[in-house]
Amino acid sequence: MSGDSRNRDELRTELEAALAARRDLGPEYEHALVESFLDRMDHQLRDDRRSRLASEREAAAATRDRARESMGLALGSLGIGVPLSGIATSSSGLWGLVVTWLGILGINAIHAWFRRARRQHG
Repeated sequence: MSGDSRNRDELRTELEAALAARRDLGPEYEHALVESFLDRMDHQLRDDRRSRLASEREAAAATRDRARESMGLALGSLGIGVPLSGIATSSSGLWGLVVTWLGILGINAIHAWFRRARRQHG
């Protein structure tokens, strides 16, 4: 059962109990019953809001972590790629340059594939 439908069922049960209590106790207790019900609703709404905000904070932190990880890989690839390009070109010419950048491209592609798989599975 989803959280929304469970909360709705709980509120419905509490409202039904408050209405039954009003019938049993009479109209002189109506104000107290309404206040009690509204207090429980406020408490439930606050708890739901706190839970939602905590989930949003966790998701934002995870997104920032993934962005930092990707930025680190991109900068590392460039930082390693530039000197390797010079070494590969001087020793093997154009083919050395192509092989170097294909290797860097492969590392980045594997990283992206693992990241996507990790996001899909959990």
